[in-house]
Amino acid sequence: MTTSQQINRQRSHDAFLARKAAFDALLADLQRMSEDQFGADPEAVLWDHAETLGFYNAQLRRVTDCHFRRGEYATGAS
Repeated sequence: MTTSQQINRQRSHDAFLARKAAFDALLADLQRMSEDQFGADPEAVLWDHAETLGFYNAQLRRVTDCHFRRGEYATGAS
């Protein structure tokens, strides 16, 4: 492996680790949001709270479906 390839590989690795750290921070934020009932008073939840949570779920499902090759990302899906 050339020096240039080694440098490229190290930079790729560093970028991956930085992005993983950012992803992990987002996961921690999501966990805190869930533990806080997404800022809603559990005794006073209204439809807008449910709709907002549905939107969040849809966005997260896109990520998990892409990673696990489900839904529109399934192998062979058109």
